[in-house]
Amino acid sequence: MVVKSNRDFLFLFEAVMSNPNGDPDQENKPRMDYETNTLLVSDARRKRDARDFIKSKGYPIFVDTLSENKVTMETMFDVVVGSFLQDKAKKNNFFNKYSNLIELAKTAEVSLEGLEQYIQKRKELLKNNKKKAELIKFNNELLTAIIKENLIDIRWFGSAMAVEGVSRTYTGPIQLAWGYSLHPVELVNSNTISSIMNEDNSTFGKKYKVYYALTAHCGTVSKRNAEKTGMTEADLVLFRKVLVQGLMNNQTDSKQGQSPLLYLEIVYNPEFDGYLGDLRRFIKVSYEEKHPIRGITDLQIDFMLFNDVLSKISGKYEKVLLWKHPALVGDVFKNVPVQVDELDLLESIPSRS
Repeated sequence: MVVKSNRDFLFLFEAVMSNPNGDPDQENKPRMDYETNTLLVSDARRKRDARDFIKSKGYPIFVDTLSENKVTMETMFDVVVGSFLQDKAKKNNFFNKYSNLIELAKTAEVSLEGLEQYIQKRKELLKNNKKKAELIKFNNELLTAIIKENLIDIRWFGSAMAVEGVSRTYTGPIQLAWGYSLHPVELVNSNTISSIMNEDNSTFGKKYKVYYALTAHCGTVSKRNAEKTGMTEADLVLFRKVLVQGLMNNQTDSKQGQSPLLYLEIVYNPEFDGYLGDLRRFIKVSYEEKHPIRGITDLQIDFMLFNDVLSKISGKYEKVLLWKHPALVGDVFKNVPVQVDELDLLESIPSRS
């Protein structure tokens, strides 16, 4: 079932002696607001982790490479459509789901039985056809439906599809804001040298990391955009797991020391069209100004204001979903909502054959 309600979500993770998001314009130093000593992490970093992890489970994705090589959008588009045409069962189910395509095909005088031939000749047909307007409409609807149906990252994050014969832009129902640390962070004061191997020699470079950062992303899920990309509740269930497990599985040298800590989501009533917005505003983080922050126990994280805001919109939301890392002990997060539906975001994601 397509997602029918808006959501706000919050994702917290910690980085210990790590570089969560290197800045290529700054010698790959951690992205920072140096005026406030705040660590920054782009939304693209989270999406890349999500795409890489779901790809490792056998899911095809649109923002990808083929045989480890970068390819054009046109090439990726052709690969996805070609793979779809080879699966007869998938084709039959597809036209049952997108029944409007049957009528559009009739209007454009395209035989669905000869769909493979149409795909091969579509560029020529689009240029030289008396029913050009009808054909363009059928072509756009057919090919974008195939892409949305087969590629989960399109359903999650949307995309601009600009290939010959198709020009569509879909805003993703899942939108992530840049993450930032909830406290000032310190860069490791080190001249650590690492060896960088090239084809015929090696050079030396520095490694840059932060001592500790508790970092928060916020995001939204739009029911209107979910309807456009076809994102289902099952897709959203998968996204939550991938957000957590994708970060865990990015075990490079610079990303060692990262760990997801908490995921919280407000599920609004289907008839409610609004959002609370950036949930990070409702978390109070305090610490001793003169004491170096080297772990989560050096912080006090309080959700009291979040609870107060929830009480004020009690008629606007259905439930709150919550996941906390099972290794967290003691009262690390204070006043976290207790009337929640608990999630298991470490549940294994089966590989897709």
